[in-house]
Amino acid sequence: MPSESSAHIQNFHKEDSQHRDRSVTNSGGLSLEAYIQRENKHNCHNYHPLPVVLSRGEGAYVWDTDGKRYYDFLSAYSAVNQGHCHPKILKVFIEQASQLTLTSRAFYNNVLGEYAEKITQLFGYDKVLPMNTGVEAGETACKLARRWGYREKRIPENQAVIVFAEGNFWGRTMSAISASTDPSSYHGFGPFMPGFSVVPYNNLEALEEACRNPNVCAFMVEPIQGEAGIIVPDEGYLRGVRDICTRHNVLFIADEIQTGLGRTGRRLCCDHSGVRPDIVTLGKALSGGFMPVSAVLADNDVMDHIKPGEHGSTYGGNPLACRVAMAALDVLENERLAERSEKLGQRLRHELRAALPTDIVTHVRGKGLMNAVVIAPEYDAWEVCLRLKDAGLLAKPTHGDIIRLAPPLVMTEQDMTNCIAILKDTLWSFKDTQGTQN
Repeated sequence: MPSESSAHIQNFHKEDSQHRDRSVTNSGGLSLEAYIQRENKHNCHNYHPLPVVLSRGEGAYVWDTDGKRYYDFLSAYSAVNQGHCHPKILKVFIEQASQLTLTSRAFYNNVLGEYAEKITQLFGYDKVLPMNTGVEAGETACKLARRWGYREKRIPENQAVIVFAEGNFWGRTMSAISASTDPSSYHGFGPFMPGFSVVPYNNLEALEEACRNPNVCAFMVEPIQGEAGIIVPDEGYLRGVRDICTRHNVLFIADEIQTGLGRTGRRLCCDHSGVRPDIVTLGKALSGGFMPVSAVLADNDVMDHIKPGEHGSTYGGNPLACRVAMAALDVLENERLAERSEKLGQRLRHELRAALPTDIVTHVRGKGLMNAVVIAPEYDAWEVCLRLKDAGLLAKPTHGDIIRLAPPLVMTEQDMTNCIAILKDTLWSFKDTQGTQN
């Protein structure tokens, strides 16, 4: 185990002892086990959480009910890029919540137009269609693509096809799982949505072949696949997607729910490749983690095919969400969080690749602060996450052997130093344990 890493670990735990949050109130007055038992008794078991009960967050940190501080390396699946409870977003949230929260779209409100103007100008599209959750944004993009296909491409009614990439994840509605290739998402929930087809990710030849079908109206793809394990495509893949979609008159839909808003070191992940999708979906960090806010961006030739009464949402475009989203976007831009993500992400990957035991960690990959380490089959990624938790860093595995490393973009250089030390120390501890057992 590297001695330098151990020194950083000791410093971090000394800091943690000094800064242990005595203001955290255990309002339920329960033990960790009691909190977990109560949730398991009354709540659907549709997640498998780490055994930690969180009660407060600030910036890159969260605290449990005993006041212990942790680094958050999941960021609520990239929903808190701006950090937990960012004070500028919180201020706007409280101010707007005391004035007007919801009108529905049955009436105009004094905030939606300002928000629509801001987000469309920032990302360079004619119009936005505001929704709530990321999966609603995906559903909206699919509806827009089908309507465009019938009106503009003259696809015969009810024959439109949307192509997706293997390994995609954009939610768990019936439509989303109909596009999934993960049995845990779709098994036992059929029958499924017609008109969806799947091609291998990062395979331009397969996409070209699929788009030869004149009934294909769109290809929807994550620029980096998140839930699949932070799968980064080859250089030039997205440029190839743009070219194929243009030549075959197919809409390019970029699912930037996780990858957008600074997470990968650019405003949009597609910006790395210099491509402009026809439709972009945004969510998660669009509110800085304060509430569900999502958006679909497109130009008039796509967006204007939706008429009154044909699509909507009671909460979509509500004044509170619009005000919070504007504040969240301001924080991303004014604090230059994409640039910080790029710099810290390069450092994280460089140092982990140089220092982690290669017989335990087989790959380190990612862009910006959207990263993953792949754990060798003879080791248990869940056990790694449990040891990381004990050391003060919270992360979760996916697909059994992949651990996502996606902290809030507001973390400092010193935070990153501490976290790299924790990761090194924890992963080397498995080698030490194995040696002891042998």
